Amino acid sequence: MRGFDERGSGEQNSPERVDLTWFDNHCHLGDDAEDVIARARVAGVSGMVNVGTDLEGSRAAIALARSHPDVWATVGVHPHEARHGMDGIAELLGDDTVVAVGEAGLDHHYDFSPRRQQADVFAAQIALANERSMPLVIHTREAWEETFAALDVEGVPARTVFHCFTGGVDEAGACLERGALLSFSGIVTFGAADDLRAAAAACPLDRAMVETDSPYLAPVPHRGRANEPAYVALVGAAVAAAMGRDVAEVATATSANARRFYGLDQDS
Repeated sequence: MRGFDERGSGEQNSPERVDLTWFDNHCHLGDDAEDVIARARVAGVSGMVNVGTDLEGSRAAIALARSHPDVWATVGVHPHEARHGMDGIAELLGDDTVVAVGEAGLDHHYDFSPRRQQADVFAAQIALANERSMPLVIHTREAWEETFAALDVEGVPARTVFHCFTGGVDEAGACLERGALLSFSGIVTFGAADDLRAAAAACPLDRAMVETDSPYLAPVPHRGRANEPAYVALVGAAVAAAMGRDVAEVATATSANARRFYGLDQDS
């Protein structure tokens, strides 16, 4: 990864520094959640947002969050699951562990759900976020213009994040113009991700968050293996390198951004 090894080689910018704490604002915890959460804590991860992608997964995210004070849940329907509709989703939003609507959005790469259904379910979740004054977590792939159009029609929720941001400088600018935050994943460590690193460099620090999207998209040097929240420091170090900032500054800022975005400022 260009620029990462050089900045990560010194003690000041080492992602393994145990005195740094991080917040993984987007992960998918599975059957091995207990072990994964334990390893994350050892690695200095102070909080994790476990993301729902359908009704069953959202219920499971809530159940896990109820038993861990440093784990929160989101409730939503991923575009892959849009064909199953929205039944039961709104009723889950009132749980104390739920901090956001989503992940919601459009995925025109796989089109596992028909595009019309994707659009309808996305619009419904934008509306829910606005009605409940809750954050919205967006997934968009090969559908930038359609995603922006839906937001412009429905109204961009006051707290909106483009999770696993994969665009370049132009897409970043369009997101930022709409008041959204950008969340960077392990893709920022990949060798071919120069456009993404340019977007990270252009992103104001107070509008950036970091995530693993685990168990997907493990960062270098774990690429090709299962990802987990313990690796979020590697993502943060790559973002720091792209921004030309100290890793500690990025750890502090992105963690504070996540807690503020999800309304966790008062949580211990």
